[in-house]
Amino acid sequence: MPGERAEITGIPVRPGRFLACRWPTASLHATAGPPGEDISFADGRVSISSIPKDNSSAYLVIRIDAKFNICITMASSTPFQTPPPDTKYTLISFPTPHIILVTINRPKQRNSLPFAAQWELHRIWTWYDTEPSLRCALITGAGDKAFCAGQDLIELGSLSEEDFQLRAWEFKHPPGRFGGVSGRIGKKPIIAAVNGFAFGGGFEIVLNCDMIVASPSASFSLPEALRGIYAAAGGLPRLVSLVGPPLATEIALTGRVLTAKEALDYRIINKISSSPDTLIEEAIALAKKIEDLSPDAVIVTRAGLREAWKTGDMEAATKIIDDLYNQKLMDGENRVEGLAAFAQKRKPVWRPSKL
Repeated sequence: MPGERAEITGIPVRPGRFLACRWPTASLHATAGPPGEDISFADGRVSISSIPKDNSSAYLVIRIDAKFNICITMASSTPFQTPPPDTKYTLISFPTPHIILVTINRPKQRNSLPFAAQWELHRIWTWYDTEPSLRCALITGAGDKAFCAGQDLIELGSLSEEDFQLRAWEFKHPPGRFGGVSGRIGKKPIIAAVNGFAFGGGFEIVLNCDMIVASPSASFSLPEALRGIYAAAGGLPRLVSLVGPPLATEIALTGRVLTAKEALDYRIINKISSSPDTLIEEAIALAKKIEDLSPDAVIVTRAGLREAWKTGDMEAATKIIDDLYNQKLMDGENRVEGLAAFAQKRKPVWRPSKL
């Protein structure tokens, strides 16, 4: 391994980006650890000239600071309870140790998702929910044109009836529906950073995210009815809930394309970034506000909000969440820590959630 090189390609370099790869496989996993020795970066390549003799593999951690300085360290193990899933269609990075950024990495296909990519995303969200160190997630698309163009229609059109019958498990949406998000319940929040157009399933992903930051160039549409199909991944009822039946009907039946400004006016998104270049930075800033909170409080508060959205009955939703979480939250160490930190006028030190 000494002297070998790993190529790092297809990764946007932005301030605060936290990337890593496991050596020598170059799968995109982020880690934290002590500084390594004799690691250099040049022309998009990483070179290791020495690796501890007692380790068969090591992890590289690449951090780009606000001045675009590239800092590289090496660690012998991952800080996660279990390693992140392997990825083919997405890039995983960690702006902070408690935040995961998932980038759909098919810019040439407008970040459309074949079925295999949707199952990959399902595995990522499942891992995210069960990994104690992670508190908030972001999802975005590679490039500046598309967040996600929805289902990969080229793949869909190439499948025969026999394909669907003999390999049905391969060609269906995962439990969380489109992209593992559009019907996801989950425990922890996902913030969408919409960098371009979000059409079809891409818009359905957005409609079920917990918060949405959009680039000024972002746009949103459900064009399925124009193609002889319909938005089947949960977007229709969520759109009605957000904007009401008349406007939802217009959007869904005419294929109307909403600008970022219209989406903000209709309260579909939270904010528009100052510029396309600051989108990820502003989405991360929002995620950091969640990162600073008690992981237990985030999980229970999110569940309460979603239960109210789901049931439409304030008293029923309150009772459901109270029965599920109240005693566990009150018995948890994060409640004790939060109150103690408040009394002592210090910043709380949160423990991983056990909820």
